[in-house]
Amino acid sequence: MAKKPAKKTAKKTSKYDQAVNKYAHTVKMVTSSTCISCKTQCARGLAYIDKMNHPGAVGHGVPCHLTKGKGTK
Repeated sequence: MAKKPAKKTAKKTSKYDQAVNKYAHTVKMVTSSTCISCKTQCARGLAYIDKMNHPGAVGHGVPCHLTKGKGTK
């Protein structure tokens, strides 16, 4: 006996799959040395510099809004 063809279900799309968000902006993570040398220091960067000036501080960077670029799909 032949198998019945499988029913096709509607593909669920999320907001990340839409073509509109294909080129959503992304920001780069920068270290405190980049924040120190920045010409336009932001509040977030200054707070990160303060945090990293303490002895034994461990940081993973801070997102910089000046390094926006187009995201990849």
